[in-house]
Amino acid sequence: MDECTFIHRCIVETIDGLQEGLTHFSGPSRTAVIYSIKPDDSIQIYDPQGLLTGHEPKFKELYIDTDEWRKKTAISYDKKKFSNLIPEKNLGLAGLISYGGRSSSAVYQMWFTEHHPDMCSIGPTERWLEQAAWRLSHDIANEEDLYTGISGSFLKEYATHAVRDYLVDEMNVLIGWDTQLRIYPVLEAVLKISRTPEEGAWPKGKLIFVEKRSLPKMEFIAKFSKAEQPKLDNIKHIRKLLQSVENSDRRLVSDEKTIIGIIKGDNPDFSITADFKGRHGFLKLNDNAVCSFSDGSFKSTTRKAKLVQVEEALLESNMDPEAASTLFKIVTSIVHGAAKQRHGCSIVIDLNKKPIFISGHSLEYPLDLENYEYLELIKSLSKVDGALHLGADLKLHGFACLLAGHYISGEDRARGARYNSALRFTAEHDNIIVIVVSSDDSVSIMMDGVALNTRSQWKSSFFCNAPVPLEKWWTASGLS
Repeated sequence: MDECTFIHRCIVETIDGLQEGLTHFSGPSRTAVIYSIKPDDSIQIYDPQGLLTGHEPKFKELYIDTDEWRKKTAISYDKKKFSNLIPEKNLGLAGLISYGGRSSSAVYQMWFTEHHPDMCSIGPTERWLEQAAWRLSHDIANEEDLYTGISGSFLKEYATHAVRDYLVDEMNVLIGWDTQLRIYPVLEAVLKISRTPEEGAWPKGKLIFVEKRSLPKMEFIAKFSKAEQPKLDNIKHIRKLLQSVENSDRRLVSDEKTIIGIIKGDNPDFSITADFKGRHGFLKLNDNAVCSFSDGSFKSTTRKAKLVQVEEALLESNMDPEAASTLFKIVTSIVHGAAKQRHGCSIVIDLNKKPIFISGHSLEYPLDLENYEYLELIKSLSKVDGALHLGADLKLHGFACLLAGHYISGEDRARGARYNSALRFTAEHDNIIVIVVSSDDSVSIMMDGVALNTRSQWKSSFFCNAPVPLEKWWTASGLS
């Protein structure tokens, strides 16, 4: 295989693994790369699912109209030598996370993925993209004879490493390079504790990890003697101890090797917190969420649905903007309440001037959604089988409503009756939005027979089967 074919193979296999890994971490995620291997090569693009569509003018400005991107490199090209990667930071494009670098074996790379609206932090994802650039540089330097093809598989399983790399980078900035706190044992313990029930109950409470030099400054309400400090790898013991801080502002304290004691009040200047909330939890650096965890793995999600499509539909409707904003806040409150209590529900938002008839429990006097007591009742009614019927008049017109309809082509048998009934119903009624909350916290938004927030059906982009020159991609976009 010639050199060009080999590089294309490296690109394709790397991006496939990157996409699969990020999809597990953040939900359906597209990936793309813009790169140039040799100093005089044209800039290339590989965007197999159209992630970069809509950003053509910016890329023309950055890479076609000027050669400034070439002149910034401070590493001499040598394809047989892989030196340290010089980072290229996030380009800051709307809806995208980007990160790349320059090396002796690849003069320029910029990797891209989607910036999901419900991410705790983009830091781990940036480290993931940086690792993709590092792996590609390494593979190209090794050339075909030494190419193992493992980069894609490595990136597919990179979630814990991405979280660790981000924490280490931030820790070095905050407290310096001489820290003795090891991150991998912390992450391993957090995941093991998260999937260890005690008397049938999942863990709740906070466990913080601090540097040993912080311990003398901390005020413990209970401190274990050194001989009795439980080791962090004794997971069952730690799980039992976690009950002592459950549903309180107390926290267990660890130095990454043992449990030191229990504190109450402020954390030290630097800490990593595992906030266990039952079947899921959050990992925080100081007070900032880094990621969540559930089912034995780390995820980027805040676990709070970002109802962007609902907000856009309400603002584009004929509703008064202030009323639309109020209705959106009410709907968000109901959705988050259902997700938090882990019960499924359906919500019909009826934007018609006169609400349509839906079979179910109708009310003699519709309930005012802006009344707090009524809203709390409505949240409880969402547990009853069937859908809530909310009107543009900010009233609840019915509950336990049955959403009937005829078969449509967009149904997904894997999603169950609630999901498919909502699709059918919106296909047959105008000015209707239906939100479906599943018991596993996933949220789907339907309108006109389409799930608005389903991103699994992506359209392939121009020449998606192989990298192409960026200028050719720009010309094919029709904007030239």
